[in-house]
Order: sequence, then C-alpha cells, then structure tokens
Amino acid sequence: MTTPSALDRPADVPFTRRLTARLVLLPALALSLLPPRRLRAVLDLVRRGAAPASAVQAGAARDAMCAASLRCAGPRGCLPRSLGAALLCRLRGTWPTWCTGVRVVPPFTAHAWIEAEDHPVDEGVPDGYFTRLMVVAPVSRTDA
Repeated sequence: MTTPSALDRPADVPFTRRLTARLVLLPALALSLLPPRRLRAVLDLVRRGAAPASAVQAGAARDAMCAASLRCAGPRGCLPRSLGAALLCRLRGTWPTWCTGVRVVPPFTAHAWIEAEDHPVDEGVPDGYFTRLMVVAPVSRTDA
C-alpha cells in the first residue's frame, strides 16, 4: 500500500517569475543530462561575472522553480531544480553556490542543492546533513 503525499508548491510566486522559471526549465533539464565534468565546465562559464546570491534571492529562485514545475517540486527533481534555480539567479546577475553530494546518514543517496550565505537554501535539513562532492561557487573578485 502506498502513502499519498502532496507536493508543497509555493503559491505566491508572481506570474512573470513562474514564466521565466518555465523558460529556464528546458536548459536545466538539458544540463542535467551532461556528464559531471562537462556540467561543471558549463556552470563555471555561466557563473562568471555574477555576484554571490543572497539567501532571499536564492530562495525566491528555488520557489519559482518549484511553482513552475511539478518535476522540480517532487522528491526526485533535485538536479533540475537546483540547476534551474542557479540559472534563474544568474539571469538576475547573481550566483548561488551550486552543490551535489550525498546524505551523511543512511540511506546514502545523491542530492543536488543550492546554498547561499554558507547554508542550504530551503532544504529543511541542518547544516552538515549533506557531504559536498561537486561545488560551483560564485567567483570572488580575487579569483578572477
């Protein structure tokens, strides 16, 4: 027997923001098909020249992706959701820290998420719950 569950989709996302998220969804899905090395290379190019995203900006981008797509709002939509949120932030001139990794506690599963101000954005888990395996952080002015 299965347990019914409801997806938590933000309802207060403006129409234009949802529309932009829908447009970003296709590139995010395409990026999610790339091998890790190429995905990182593409994200390294995209993040150039962007300022670090604040937690509010990153949270708004994540909410827009969840409001625009049931796939992104679902439990297995972490990769397109995180990529789409990062791309949405980039359209506004910012970049969150994009991460992939695994859960620290069993069962060990892969996950992708964004961080801002050194904390996961709206993941509902404490810091340290995931171990980072691949990180694409904003480029600081000293790194450029």
